[in-house]
Amino acid sequence: MDTSQQQESSGAEDENGSDGEEDLSPEEKRVLERKMKKILKKEEKKKLKEEGKSIKKDKVQSNLAEKKALEYLTCWSERREEWKFHKSRQIWLLQHMYDTTKVTDDHFKGLLTYLEGLRGASRGITLQKAEAIVRWEGQREEEDTADAEKKKQRAKQVVQLL
Repeated sequence: MDTSQQQESSGAEDENGSDGEEDLSPEEKRVLERKMKKILKKEEKKKLKEEGKSIKKDKVQSNLAEKKALEYLTCWSERREEWKFHKSRQIWLLQHMYDTTKVTDDHFKGLLTYLEGLRGASRGITLQKAEAIVRWEGQREEEDTADAEKKKQRAKQVVQLL
């Protein structure tokens, strides 16, 4: 689908029936094309998901994200001069730090050291989540109590640290 068809399908026509592309600056055209590309990609992904074809791709991407985040943490702890901050890696680590299958005990020890330097909103949000886990995990019954206990123990360590 070319951009004029995309604009028509998205309702971008004005009252005169023209697609209004002549009135747009090059920057506005570029932004519009990016938006349309994103919409089409989302629709394609939805179709693939309905057909069950995207599951394998998602697993590969999640394994890649896990690998990159753990390499990032290792680089931070062992080769600080080579280390460079990556927000996406930090977010992955903060979201998965209680999962013992994704973040091993050895990596978690390094992560605790990393968390000492955590600043700003990330520090506050991480502390809130850890406190919530400590409060709520003990009140509900979970099927795998060993994992729940480990998660609660890690959360307590994070609360004490922050």
